[in-house]
Amino acid sequence: MADRDLLRELTEAFGPSGFEGEPAAILARELGRNGELSRDGLGSVVCRMAGSSERPRIMVSAHMDEVGFMVKEITPDGYVRFLPIGGWWPQVLLGQRVVVRTRLGDFPGVIGSKPPHELTEDERRKLPDIDQMFIDLGCREGFDVSEKLGVRPGDPIVPAAPFTAMADDLFMAKAWDDRGGCAMLVEIARLVRGRRHPNTLFLVGTVQEEVGLRGAKTAAEVVRPDVALALDVSLSYEHPDRIRKNVNERLGNGAAILVHDRSMIPNTRLRDFVIDLAERLGIRFHLTTVRGGYDTGAVHLHRSGVPALAVGWPTRYIHAHSGIAAASDYDEVVKLVAAVVENLDEAATSKLALFD
Repeated sequence: MADRDLLRELTEAFGPSGFEGEPAAILARELGRNGELSRDGLGSVVCRMAGSSERPRIMVSAHMDEVGFMVKEITPDGYVRFLPIGGWWPQVLLGQRVVVRTRLGDFPGVIGSKPPHELTEDERRKLPDIDQMFIDLGCREGFDVSEKLGVRPGDPIVPAAPFTAMADDLFMAKAWDDRGGCAMLVEIARLVRGRRHPNTLFLVGTVQEEVGLRGAKTAAEVVRPDVALALDVSLSYEHPDRIRKNVNERLGNGAAILVHDRSMIPNTRLRDFVIDLAERLGIRFHLTTVRGGYDTGAVHLHRSGVPALAVGWPTRYIHAHSGIAAASDYDEVVKLVAAVVENLDEAATSKLALFD
């Protein structure tokens, strides 16, 4: 089911938080073929798909932004100091390729590092902080990167990492967080378009999730949802020091239903509704927790409160230059969320109230 061409296009699109133009254009193109398209004031993409009933209004969101960087300053010798956009751990940065987008175009660079031969004993003991790192755009004496390349503070930067199909139906790319979820929105739209659903569905690509769930807040004002789901990555805890069969959060173990994250404790009745549906339909899933947050962290607080749940797919090496995910998990999430849309009517929604 996974559309490799769509996954390639979305993951390779340039789009850190605040600069989501490319992934937004792809989503608008694809979702616009399936429903009524609109945008909010921050740039989130909203696709309305009418069903057999105006209510419930179901919001299914995925964020379009990726973690990246921003030019902070240019040194006298032409190196670029940068700021992180979203959460980065210094250990994944040194020596990695990046793309800097300026008013004159896109330019490749590398996050520079000293060779080990030059490191002092103190430097060997710890990684440099991000504010000590720099990007080399090919500068040398007499080359003015500001003039020749148009580099200036505020320019966005993303990892350089192409989509790659791997063995055993695995994919490697940057920006799985959350371009995989964006692709799922399109796949769900394609499935739902030909089926009956007893509600009104809103498929939403949000902006600026990585810097504070900002797009989810404004998009919820547009949608005014009765129920909300967020599609995003979840964690894969498998690594060489753990026995894989003892780890639920692993590639190939289906959709990840989030029972807790830093931004939200999900509506327990919606959680159980989704679990029961997955078990009844034979959709593979597992339960998990994360220390991060999802779009639903903002949406569930909209107005008087919205029953909400986050669903993910296990992904290795998130918030790094390249992550790995499984097509089978992607497919299970798409099937599960499409089934929720087909089964969540007014009667079922009325039973989600936690105090009645």
